[in-house]
Amino acid sequence: MSKKNDQTTVKNHYQSKIVLLALSTALLGGGVGGGVVYAVNQNQQTATTAADTTTSTAATTNLSTTTAASGTASAAYKKVANAVVSVIATQTSTDSGQYAGYGYGGYGQGQSQSTTSESEGSGVIFKKSGDKAYIVTNNHVVDGANKLQVLLNDGTKVTATLVGTSASKDIAVLAIDSSKVTTTASFANSSTISAGESVLAIGSPLGSEYANTVTEGIVSATSRTVTVAEDDDSQSTTTMKAIQTDAAINSGNSGGPLINLNGQIIGITSMKLSGETSSGTTVDGMGFAIPSNVVVATINSIMNSGSQAS
Repeated sequence: MSKKNDQTTVKNHYQSKIVLLALSTALLGGGVGGGVVYAVNQNQQTATTAADTTTSTAATTNLSTTTAASGTASAAYKKVANAVVSVIATQTSTDSGQYAGYGYGGYGQGQSQSTTSESEGSGVIFKKSGDKAYIVTNNHVVDGANKLQVLLNDGTKVTATLVGTSASKDIAVLAIDSSKVTTTASFANSSTISAGESVLAIGSPLGSEYANTVTEGIVSATSRTVTVAEDDDSQSTTTMKAIQTDAAINSGNSGGPLINLNGQIIGITSMKLSGETSSGTTVDGMGFAIPSNVVVATINSIMNSGSQAS
């Protein structure tokens, strides 16, 4: 089975040969997780704004009050590993065109055959309530899918339903049966992170064959301005702040957690720069994650509205 990466071009004349990978892995001849264009202003770094911060209430997903991360990478990984999942998104489409012809049994008419494409990304379980458990992933991982499955850390595959999405924040929330869920992850306050802080990225690079791969790096920058368009031809864009990291991430990592050494989520991995500049300089070790404060605010909006968030 061949696999191919989901690639979109950065719209920046200073980086004409650089691409940002929307980090889902396409399988079976086509991907569900594409159609997102990102542009990065690499010269701009600002502090996370107050608007990104979520106020904790008993009814919502909350941010940790811990301000400093300390511990070993091994202990942090073990704390959250069982909450990290692979997300399998399937899209089946049928050509609406009619065909007609003679064959065995006479003349016939009908629709052409349907085609199926499948892609894989990552996700993390953040809440367990009653018979449901909730997973956060990227919107571009599930966009357009008509069937969703989740592969748990123990190898169990379960059906998932879409609770809601935010295209502008590239966040989606899924629900699964909670009977097999043993671990949920918590969120750190991303406004407290610092450049140089050690972090781990966990996910399924190249798909579930490499599920729960962990890589280590640092926070390269706490806030980069990223412009997001809905597709390659879209004239409508929004901007968001992203955490930059040099932790190794690849297609399939989309939606997986970027965690601190306390084993808390500081961001949701979404994309990376890859390729070379117009002068021939190669790009490596430049990944980006959606800050946890933005993630939590978006999760709460989706969970409260039960549908699409802004």
